Amino acid sequence: MAGLTSLKLSLFPKSCALSSSSSLSFPSSKPFLVSTRIIHRISHQIYAYSSNDIKVGSNIEVDGAPCKVIEFLHVKPGKGAAFVRTTLRNYVTGNTVEKTFRAGSKIEEANIYKETKQFTYKDGAQFVFMDLTSYEEYRLNEKDVGDKAKFLKEGMDCSLLFWNGKVIDFELPITVKLTVVDVDPGLKGDTAQGGSKPATVDTGAVVNVPLFIERGEEILVDTRNGQYMSRAKEA
Repeated sequence: MAGLTSLKLSLFPKSCALSSSSSLSFPSSKPFLVSTRIIHRISHQIYAYSSNDIKVGSNIEVDGAPCKVIEFLHVKPGKGAAFVRTTLRNYVTGNTVEKTFRAGSKIEEANIYKETKQFTYKDGAQFVFMDLTSYEEYRLNEKDVGDKAKFLKEGMDCSLLFWNGKVIDFELPITVKLTVVDVDPGLKGDTAQGGSKPATVDTGAVVNVPLFIERGEEILVDTRNGQYMSRAKEA
């Protein structure tokens, strides 16, 4: 905590002095404002950790680009040094590559941070997200949004991922509430018999739902796998 306090104080002009009561006094009547965005970005520490600590979801920097670990495998061959084989997704290009690291080698964490923004509307081929405090807009192209678009609704809060001041990706809420707009009608006895059928929801996605689900019902869907969870009223 001491290091963080020193960092924050260094953001003020040298002409600002600390009184005996540890409060800040300013050289003029106008307060010196420090953006919370600046503090958030500066206080994020970058760590160099061992390849042995790699796990699915880790954000690392490889060849100057931010990457997410999709798969990894620790290998200990009968001869030679142990190593870690990984499958990485490059946040900038979207490409998936395989990379091997020597066991115990140092890897730098990618300087990626998240901020909550609201998806407001789609403008042509772009998805527009807004900061509800500053009203600043952030845009992602269709290719950047990809398959996540099928669960994206206007007014939904999402987490935008930033790297070097640029938006490189976004994350949907894990659970979303969607309305069934088209589905075959249910039949008597379906509740007990189980089974499933395809249903189209208001975002255009097709979700397999229990046979008793009918048009107009609200359901909860897991965006990680696109699977039905429950009726919304049962949550």
